Amino acid sequence: MAEQGVKDTPEQAQFRQQARAWLAENTPGEPPVRMPLTPLEIMTEDQLHYLQAWQKAAYDAGLIGCDYPVEVGGGGRANCQRIANEEMMAAGTPFLPNVIGLGMAAPTVFYHGQEELKRRLLPRLFSGEDIWCQGFSEPGAGSDLANVQTFAERKGDKWVINGHKVWTSLAHFAEWMILLLRTDKSVKHDGLSYFVVPIRPALGKGVTVRPLIKMTGETGFNEVIFEDLEVEDSYRLDELGKGWQVAMTTLLHERGAGDLVTPRSGGMQTRSAHITSARTLVALSRQTWRNGAPACEDPIIRDRMMQQVIREEGMAANQRRSRVTALQDHPMRLALQNKLLMSEIAQDTAAIAMEIEGAAASLYLADDAAPAGGQWPMSYMNSFGFTIAAGTSEVQRNILGERVLGMAKSK
Repeated sequence: MAEQGVKDTPEQAQFRQQARAWLAENTPGEPPVRMPLTPLEIMTEDQLHYLQAWQKAAYDAGLIGCDYPVEVGGGGRANCQRIANEEMMAAGTPFLPNVIGLGMAAPTVFYHGQEELKRRLLPRLFSGEDIWCQGFSEPGAGSDLANVQTFAERKGDKWVINGHKVWTSLAHFAEWMILLLRTDKSVKHDGLSYFVVPIRPALGKGVTVRPLIKMTGETGFNEVIFEDLEVEDSYRLDELGKGWQVAMTTLLHERGAGDLVTPRSGGMQTRSAHITSARTLVALSRQTWRNGAPACEDPIIRDRMMQQVIREEGMAANQRRSRVTALQDHPMRLALQNKLLMSEIAQDTAAIAMEIEGAAASLYLADDAAPAGGQWPMSYMNSFGFTIAAGTSEVQRNILGERVLGMAKSK
């Protein structure tokens, strides 16, 4: 159904019916292998191939890239991606594996790339045939993105890249990387340039990808080392020295504000969105006994759960509000609020679930005795990454305070 307070146009209503009908006939059943909670934890080729096949089918059906022009592989339908996302979520479809490509790379390439590059890269990105990753974070830069030191030196019509990126989700499967590089060491922000780089063909020939084992036991993160990797200047987005501005387009989309700038690409839903909401937390409390009674009968647990339900309802109301232009007083307010609160609500909800499960919260996914299939402990451990990704909660609060509320800069 359409979001409350957001009415479909006749064209959108027709598209919704078409999407719903196709999904009713084509949503796949249980996967043949165990699936991770989010795309960022895809570890095996079997997992990837199953999810890529689903993304390709959804793209061929017109459910991905809907808002983009036909000329670059999109559907040419204005404001229909939201509807496709809603219907995929309602149908309980698998998540789309190319989450970084769809959510960050596609709008950045579309907004800043040359026409030839858009036509070449975007169709295979939308279909999931080419997986993308993001090369922003570095071991020595911390939360200061403008301090990246991976350097590109110009040699004729090519650039030679040397440096080290880290926390690079999906790099172990990625064909392409969006890459923020330093091209001038004499200035900070104006010394950055932005490239799209084919990394899979360069593995062992200038690119090394090393997995980072998380506390969950998964390897979705990686570090990527560049050693004299040559790339064409045609892979640079926008002008030399404009990398910071291009990176802001990427970050706007990663933080959820990008819909105000460029089209949306596809559904970002994850299994954890279905499994670890406050309402499934209530179900867990009814099924789990503590001190001789269901956990839901504990007044403290009940109160904490209801607080989470209220917070989630507030988030849903904010999402509806973000679709009404007249209610937008600042382009960053709701998007950054949502990113900040959503990550913290998810962490708090999972923490309550861990308390409800007690000692059973130590059981891993593969243990048949793990409550709810072991999803809650995984969600709790992964939640710390989401409060860091796209800028830590502290960074989000600083941006909201300084740029939205007009408060004095922190020192």
